Amino acid sequence: MAHFPAPPLSADDLLVLLAVARTGRYTTAGQQLGLNHTTIARRISALEAQLGGRVVSRADGGWELTPLGTRALTAAEDVERALGGLDARDDARVEGLIRLSATDGFSGFVAAPAMAALQERHPDVRLEIVTATRQASQQRAGADLEVVVGRPQVRRARAVHLADYALGLYASRDYLRRHPAPETLDDLAGKPLVYFIESMLHVDSLDDARRAVPGMTDAVASTNVYVHVDATRGGAGFGLLPAFLADPHDDLVRLMPDLVAQRLPYWLVARPEALRQPAVAAFLDALQERLVAVRPQLLGAR
Repeated sequence: MAHFPAPPLSADDLLVLLAVARTGRYTTAGQQLGLNHTTIARRISALEAQLGGRVVSRADGGWELTPLGTRALTAAEDVERALGGLDARDDARVEGLIRLSATDGFSGFVAAPAMAALQERHPDVRLEIVTATRQASQQRAGADLEVVVGRPQVRRARAVHLADYALGLYASRDYLRRHPAPETLDDLAGKPLVYFIESMLHVDSLDDARRAVPGMTDAVASTNVYVHVDATRGGAGFGLLPAFLADPHDDLVRLMPDLVAQRLPYWLVARPEALRQPAVAAFLDALQERLVAVRPQLLGAR
């Protein structure tokens, strides 16, 4: 029986795989490519039939590449580069949507200004931010990048240490006029604390910081660090706050900096295929520029 060579893989199907790999969702991939959900699913099925195996599998809230899909992705990226080379110019623009999951403080102080600077050079790059304070165990489906507090435990993703930031104990000047300033850790026993909701906090580094101020009583607790800052400024108690958010406020005083001085790490988690996107690469460069510029403020040096 004669054996005929298999036809070459469809470039269109490979580009569909590339879009699904980058977004984690059929619907979002379809929006990027101008296709409906059914067509995306059909193209993926056609590619799987030709390759003889699954290229994507269900993940939490989306799709992730299988080992076969990861190998096919290389061919998909070759197709994208070849098509891009047809109209390549020295001033080729960078465009696309970046999805970031990050903490409130990092999002506001680092990511948003970095994106503003990037858009001055590449106005067609867009950023979507979902704020969350968590320690990654597996990267969130649909996010290109994730910034977490503490070293993450991840599979099939790349983790990179970005920067450290200082956490200190603060109170408002008005509050200190009405209540004596603590001088030792023992003085904090029973005092009102403004911090994260303990039962909802599953980040080892932030738990360790809380244990640095033992015996305090929750006064205002929130999942949002900007609420911590405003509650402390409003006189709700002693806030355990990031220095880069608290120090700019003249009405806040840092207390016992030699006794309460926690340093916590920001880590970046990224899918390998996301790192190959020009828009993501450009955004990471902008993040690094911003982090270098604000390193003294992150570490609490006024």
